[in-house]
Amino acid sequence: MATGSWPTLLDVASRMDPEGRIPVIAELLSQCNDMYDDIPWQMANGKTRHEFVFRTSIPAGAWRQYNQGVPYGKSTTAKSAVGMGMLEDYSQVDRALAEHSGDKQKFRETEDVAFMEGMSQTIANTFVYGNVMVTPAEFMGFAPFYNTVSTSTAQNATNVIDAGGTASSNTSLWLIGWGPESVFGIYPEGSKAGLDMEDKGDVAPGLDSLGNRFEAYTSWFRQQAGLCPKDWRWVVRLCNIDTTSNGLAGSNAYDLFAGAAEMLLLFPKLTRSTSGVTKTDAPQDDYGVHPIFYCNRTTRHWMDVQAMRDRNVLLRIEDYAGMPIDGYRGIPIKIVDQIVNTESRVT
Repeated sequence: MATGSWPTLLDVASRMDPEGRIPVIAELLSQCNDMYDDIPWQMANGKTRHEFVFRTSIPAGAWRQYNQGVPYGKSTTAKSAVGMGMLEDYSQVDRALAEHSGDKQKFRETEDVAFMEGMSQTIANTFVYGNVMVTPAEFMGFAPFYNTVSTSTAQNATNVIDAGGTASSNTSLWLIGWGPESVFGIYPEGSKAGLDMEDKGDVAPGLDSLGNRFEAYTSWFRQQAGLCPKDWRWVVRLCNIDTTSNGLAGSNAYDLFAGAAEMLLLFPKLTRSTSGVTKTDAPQDDYGVHPIFYCNRTTRHWMDVQAMRDRNVLLRIEDYAGMPIDGYRGIPIKIVDQIVNTESRVT
């Protein structure tokens, strides 16, 4: 027995103008999820997961006196791994219904665009909130990796800043340093980065609820992806930002720029115009990182408000990859609509 949903004659009628043509559809459910455009991708080094190595201790050396030796020392490392998920869907239209629409290719396109839009939002949401403990088939996103402010619980809690919100009306501001050895997206061997779409024409039959077949046009969509925060120091989360009248919309709002300034200092190093920390003592600690702030429209609005009130000259339009982008201390600030205003308190 087949399950699923298929367009009907009512769907055809709802997409036609008074002259019987299929117009451009107003995409009222579209979103801005700029993070997707910034992710560097790598092929995973395993079939279903990606392994990486990180340093866990370094030798400190020992002070010695004459006629006295010192012990041998060594560094230690550890391995970890992240998984990937497969997001798939099928768009299927009864062949006769598509033909009766008057423009079968245009009608199919109106369906396919909606699938690409919906799947891109799902991927963006998973990069932020994906949690294999809740949905085993997906991959782990940033929020579960950076889910506590207690440094006694997790080492990377150092990079999670508490903005003071206590209820479930919070949001987060993220600073991510994308790079081939810091933070990147992964995809399985034999696949490719990004959304894969295949027009199967009418060779894949449709099956009704009784399992009886009918001729149908089919489009297949798939994206296989995962997230690898190989070096956790290159991600900072400013969490518990209260978006209500007790928080950003109130008279005692959290200072977003004070938080952003603190976030910059948590990266190992940046440029002289950002954190001023331009080097570390690790000779290979130069990953070619691209730092970017991400927030939703609510946080972005209040950043503008606070910048106007305080005349913050550090928030200005910058040139990023040939495009004018709002930035703070030269780092772009981009919108991700999938970052919600209903986050629970991070403790």
